[in-house]
Amino acid sequence: MTFSLTAQPPLAASSCAFRLILHDLIASVLLVAAVALVSLFLLPKAHAQDKIELRIGYQKSASLFVLQKVQGTLERRLAPLKASVKWVEFPAGPQLLEGLNLVSVDVGYVGEAPPIFAQAAGARFAYIGYDPAAPEAEALLVPKDSAIKSVADLKGKKVALNKGSNVHYLLVRLLEKNGLKPGDIQPIYLPPADARAAFESGRVDAWAIWDPFAAAAEKAIGARVLASGRGVVNNYAYYLAERNFTARNPKVIQALFDDSVERGAWLKANIKKAAEQIAPLQGLPVEVVELSLHRYEFNVRPVPDSVIAEQQKLADTFFDLKLIPKAIAVRDAAYKAAP
Repeated sequence: MTFSLTAQPPLAASSCAFRLILHDLIASVLLVAAVALVSLFLLPKAHAQDKIELRIGYQKSASLFVLQKVQGTLERRLAPLKASVKWVEFPAGPQLLEGLNLVSVDVGYVGEAPPIFAQAAGARFAYIGYDPAAPEAEALLVPKDSAIKSVADLKGKKVALNKGSNVHYLLVRLLEKNGLKPGDIQPIYLPPADARAAFESGRVDAWAIWDPFAAAAEKAIGARVLASGRGVVNNYAYYLAERNFTARNPKVIQALFDDSVERGAWLKANIKKAAEQIAPLQGLPVEVVELSLHRYEFNVRPVPDSVIAEQQKLADTFFDLKLIPKAIAVRDAAYKAAP
């Protein structure tokens, strides 16, 4: 059999067409495989985005949060909402507020003063709840053998405190009540651990501090209470939240409230048992934690106008003393639930 030259072009064209079809088929298969592979990696991420992480800023002194962390009750309550909890520890309220402002945490629990300083600095947060007054849970301490017998004796003395904390306001009010001004003492701004060391070594004459640190100093080194907050301040504690998180996740916030109310009631009915669970995380003896728990109330509730008005008094006092750079309206930071 012979093949003429005229028969070869159709054969070459068919072969070329076949190669083109085969190329397209392989490309299609590869495209499908690539899409499947990408989907394999992206689908878990899409599911992960449906989950919510509640980042709670807390201090070791925040006994209720510590109890909830130990017992894991909040994690169990949030599970049906596909939400988890991340606990982020801070040494004191001002640092916690900075974390809230930088959106490294979603919710925090602090004393009266830190929100004032934070709002004056432009931080965006909302007051979402508060605990009832606990004036005896903060105090002005002196060494047991100190010659200082009254707050008036502090004139010219060194007083340690955490700047911008709840005891900052306590000190201001105690000085005012005893005829002194902030300029009449030497404030030494230190976080609790450093203040305790300075207090024990005699480098400061007095220490304004909250529980359980105050209770620990009383029990361990016999520190004497020169004055507590009773009759001077309310010492409310506040639950604060990053505004966007609260707006997006109202059910998570409600779950936090519900668990805090339930655990708070359990704590007050089982103080000894609660102290035994909390003490290891606070690094304190059980009897110290037990003493401090008696001084606090644990019954979170929405913040009423009357408490906002009390908080405004703090803000006005700090502005008058030039401790904050501008006047603020506390109500601007009050949480407003969606209608």
